Amino acid sequence: HVQLVESGGGSVQAGGSLRLSCTLSGYIDSKNCMAWFRQAPGKEREGVAFLYIGSGSTTYADSVKGRFTISQDNAKNTLYLQMNSLSPEDTAMYYCAARTTWVFTDAACRDENDYNSWGQGTQVTVS
Repeated sequence: HVQLVESGGGSVQAGGSLRLSCTLSGYIDSKNCMAWFRQAPGKEREGVAFLYIGSGSTTYADSVKGRFTISQDNAKNTLYLQMNSLSPEDTAMYYCAARTTWVFTDAACRDENDYNSWGQGTQVTVS
């Protein structure tokens, strides 16, 4: 497993932006995936953005498409989530996750049940 540490959460007004960071320790392969999930109180966990490491292909939940961008900086071993046009509905604990089992298509990165490494989460509050 890899170790993941998120940062960058906070409070922001509606319409504002935040950038979350996730620092990775350990080895991640080109056939692995990384993702951002979120969970609001009383709601189920939701996968919001997915990255297939090898191809750099990204996919997004419909709820954030066009507003959020997942990206990676390999030199810094860091995953980012740029969040723009935030609304109160985006308020949640955000988690970085990695799937270190091999996948061979970017679509497989959307299988949320196979993520096996998780960060501790960072809170985002939009008012």
